[in-house]
Amino acid sequence: MILPRRRSLLWTLILSTTLLYLFWPRGEYATTSRRRPPFWRGVAVHFPPDTIRPLPTGTPVEFPRVQTDFPEETAQQRDIREKRRAAVKASFVRCWTSYRRLAWKADELKPVSGGKRDPFGGWAATLVDALDTLWIMDMHEEFYEAVAAAETIDFGKTEMGNVNIFETNIRYLGGFLSAYDLSGDERLLRMAVEVGEMVYKAFDTPNRMPILRWDFDAAAKGMPQTAAQSTVLIAEIGSLSMELTMLSMVTGDPKWFDAVQRITEHMAASQDKSAIPGLWPITVNAARTIFHRPAGERTKNTGIFTLGAMTDSAYEYLPKMMALLGGLEPGYRGMYEMAANAAVKYNLFRPLTPENADILLSGQVHVSAQGGKVQFKLEPQGQHLVCFLGGMFALGGRLFDRQEDLEVARKLVDGCVWTYKALPHGIMPEVFHMAACLGRTTAECGWDEAKWKKQVMDRHGSEAGTDEELLAEADDIIKKERLPPGFTDIPDSRYILRPEAIESVFVLYRVTGRKDLVESAWDMFRAVEAATRTELANSAVFDVTVDEDEEVKALDSMESFWLGETLKYFYLVFSEPELISLDEWVFNTEAHPFKRLR
Repeated sequence: MILPRRRSLLWTLILSTTLLYLFWPRGEYATTSRRRPPFWRGVAVHFPPDTIRPLPTGTPVEFPRVQTDFPEETAQQRDIREKRRAAVKASFVRCWTSYRRLAWKADELKPVSGGKRDPFGGWAATLVDALDTLWIMDMHEEFYEAVAAAETIDFGKTEMGNVNIFETNIRYLGGFLSAYDLSGDERLLRMAVEVGEMVYKAFDTPNRMPILRWDFDAAAKGMPQTAAQSTVLIAEIGSLSMELTMLSMVTGDPKWFDAVQRITEHMAASQDKSAIPGLWPITVNAARTIFHRPAGERTKNTGIFTLGAMTDSAYEYLPKMMALLGGLEPGYRGMYEMAANAAVKYNLFRPLTPENADILLSGQVHVSAQGGKVQFKLEPQGQHLVCFLGGMFALGGRLFDRQEDLEVARKLVDGCVWTYKALPHGIMPEVFHMAACLGRTTAECGWDEAKWKKQVMDRHGSEAGTDEELLAEADDIIKKERLPPGFTDIPDSRYILRPEAIESVFVLYRVTGRKDLVESAWDMFRAVEAATRTELANSAVFDVTVDEDEEVKALDSMESFWLGETLKYFYLVFSEPELISLDEWVFNTEAHPFKRLR
């Protein structure tokens, strides 16, 4: 006999089970009961793909090891390393605490005023970008609080008129995928799918090329759209591959891989047809799927070729896609090698330095057509952003057993470290120019003060009639613009908390085990912390060329990559080599590690 109390409990259990069955989400990418299915999955599709390219299958390639064998550290070495790592973590915790208190779920904290900004859709860019950093730093309580907050983000609305698909892809989709890969929390996969559905909608065009500055409201209303008739940046259209491929890998749905593979095919077809075979121009035509400038359309000024801003991650992703897919899409290797060879031949240069340092920087090449001949002119420009290149060459050199690339990586990373040390506050500026040596050897590139000053005047222009007047004019410019020896111009003297230099220091350290790189990383961290620290967090600064005893002016800006990238790489330099091993993980351009297919 069932007693009344037990009968009541039984009916309660039956009713609860029925309700759970009726309302529990089922099917592909099931969502929690607190979330609706992804908004973008329900928006009308106007130009579905005729076929879907499948993910590559087979046995992954057995690549050479990326990381070197590290010797066992002494107790003293471990103590020093752990104290440095703790200092980096303390900086992160301080910034995160201020963001949590003053700008929770905003894109960015304003680290001087305590205000907030929403330049990336208002979808909590700092929170999402820092999820994997929280996990890596063993801040699991804060991580799960952030995941719960991330679940409330609505990617079906924004205050922005046009959404930057590239930034959305690398920060939000990359952030969710990496945090899911590290933690296994299924909520993060559901959020990744939600962002992935939104990004995929930007591909709903007649030629399946994405709209990169995307009219969010028009797309949400289901209006037909067409890939931009004007040009788009190669870095943006060429840097969607890792995140969307990874989304296909973890969901089993190949549609995202198909979307980016179409872009890769166009990039591969055009790579050897540009004015510098192996490199793409800064801008390409997505509507016509022309990723080079045809010979018949070349004018007197054919364009600029650079591996820096506006092109960078299109090259960065070539070896990384090989690693991510376990070598099952071999075309990426050929694309990387063609680009690397062209960069070494045309873009890399050795600067004149007082120490005769054996270093390289990456400049940009101006291509022109005169008298039926193509001419190339190197502009010896340096950028903080292009410091990623040393890490790219180090990874490519290891994966593809190209020893010459490892030597190039060494010189590029040493060049970025040298540039940090050359400035009064120990921090590299955003953009600068240097006196370039025409050769690469020490014998050809010995320090010559007169040559340096002549190139200073070449950069600025001069009406001097004699060499004495020229040198005097150069001295005035050097003093006025606070140019360290070897520098000819610093048009952008900001430091905006960028990660690229420490990124490549980290990668080369894991590849070579060079202990001096760890010391350089510590010098860089202390310099950055000293110059950018505010009462609340850390801020981009206006001018790193001011005298050492002068305070650097803060800009009240802290982009999400400070917590998502810069401090993560500093932390990993001072961590055990097994933490996020480069033989198991590969980073996207926003420093989000994805598990390699092995």
